[in-house]
Amino acid sequence: MRTPTRPTRVTPPAPPPPSDRTTKWGLPLAVVVVGMFMSVLDTSIVNVAIPVMQGQFGASPDNIQWIATAYTLCLGVVVPTSAWLGERLGLRRTYLAALLLFSLFSALCGTATDLNMMIFYRILQAIPGGVIPVTCLTILYRMVPPSKLGAAMGLYGLGIVFAPGVGPTLGGYLVEYVDWRLIFYINVPIGILGAIAAMLVLPKFPATPGRPFDLPGFLCIGTACFALLLAVSEGQQWGWTSYPILILVAAGFNLLALFVVIELQVKEPLLTLRTFTYRPFVISLLLMAIVYTGLFSSIYLIPQFLQNVQGITPWNTGLTVMPQALVMAVLTPLAGWMFDKIGARYLVMLGMTINAIGNLMMVGINTDMSRPEIFVRLMISGAGLSLCFMPIMTGGMSSLPPGIASAGSGMTTLVQRVTAAIGLAAITALITVQQAQLFASRSALLQPSGTGVDPRIAQMQSQGPSGLIPLFTELQDKVITQSYSNAFLIVGLCVLAAVPLAYFLPKSRPTSGGAGPVEM
Repeated sequence: MRTPTRPTRVTPPAPPPPSDRTTKWGLPLAVVVVGMFMSVLDTSIVNVAIPVMQGQFGASPDNIQWIATAYTLCLGVVVPTSAWLGERLGLRRTYLAALLLFSLFSALCGTATDLNMMIFYRILQAIPGGVIPVTCLTILYRMVPPSKLGAAMGLYGLGIVFAPGVGPTLGGYLVEYVDWRLIFYINVPIGILGAIAAMLVLPKFPATPGRPFDLPGFLCIGTACFALLLAVSEGQQWGWTSYPILILVAAGFNLLALFVVIELQVKEPLLTLRTFTYRPFVISLLLMAIVYTGLFSSIYLIPQFLQNVQGITPWNTGLTVMPQALVMAVLTPLAGWMFDKIGARYLVMLGMTINAIGNLMMVGINTDMSRPEIFVRLMISGAGLSLCFMPIMTGGMSSLPPGIASAGSGMTTLVQRVTAAIGLAAITALITVQQAQLFASRSALLQPSGTGVDPRIAQMQSQGPSGLIPLFTELQDKVITQSYSNAFLIVGLCVLAAVPLAYFLPKSRPTSGGAGPVEM
């Protein structure tokens, strides 16, 4: 009888080493931060050069604003498609293409010789500019383990909260001492070096080549964002109650409603609405809208006050806001580390309270306020923003399951861009209305003739038509300052009123979520 052959014992393969996702995300994250920093920096640095471009192009104040308006409108259309592009082409490939195209179109902006050419190149620049933030945020959540998510988001947040503070300083120096075209050319070496670094260290993420494009959903959300952003951008010029603005607003909201209906019906939605079934994520979007509006209101109002009222040059204006940026650069990573320890809830409540105090302190702004006084107020506001902003975003995103993280990234970026534009437009409209009312009421007290006229005004009048110019200039500065003070009061109260919402954010740090291992 033949003895049966003893089966050969197969040694099971050794377990794979720990995922690179948990041990090698620091350097790839730095590459992602570079791209995000460049994208956000461009939105703040360009505003400094607009007055200079207006003189060189011979454009009117209304037309020159289209350099910023066209960029914002295109962003609103592109951002919803960014998550689909990342999944269809692969996150790494999408990021590389966006960086290189952003560098190319930035170089074209620097070569513009007239306003129409500049606006066209800015539209092209906004296409990769809208893709970069969504792709960066998705890469981060696919690459970093949940236990380190707060620290990673703290570093990532440097590109969001630090860049707007650096933009006026760098832009002011380039405009005043070098050439305004360098604000665009500076993106070229940064983008090329960032793309090379991304090719070397960024992990590969699996793509989904067969995912169809939701064209009806894109047309609805893209047109809705375009209509709403155009309405808030031109509302001041066209009139908030004019027929074009009312039609744009009505079309925007109706298209948003149609977008919701379409996304609930299609199998592969452009932006899955399941993200709104997670309460922490929805609350994070609300808080982010309020805080982001406050950030961009400060970025807009303070330089306007320093240059138009106190007569400070763009370079010195940038130096005035730089301490706030430095405080945010230090505290944002610290806030990420604290998020990993204690979660989002109490950190966000503390940060928003401090930010509200800083904004409320700015209510005391006046024409004679010294720069150190402005330093202190901005630093307090920036400290609170650093402690709350990234924990808000991280607390909301960490509540989403891995399958819809890319949709959450797209929704987060879309809310940031749209609410910043709408909130700033609302604050600007309020300021304009208040300035008209204040100037009308106070100028009525400066009548150069009639009963009860002030002898000093009569003496100024006797000097000729130009005699009252210094008085009216002083009155105008005080009216502008008072309207800015009221704007800071509204922003501070809104932030303070939203603090209780932060209680519904996750109390503990995230312990699960994220995607599986990725190839390094």
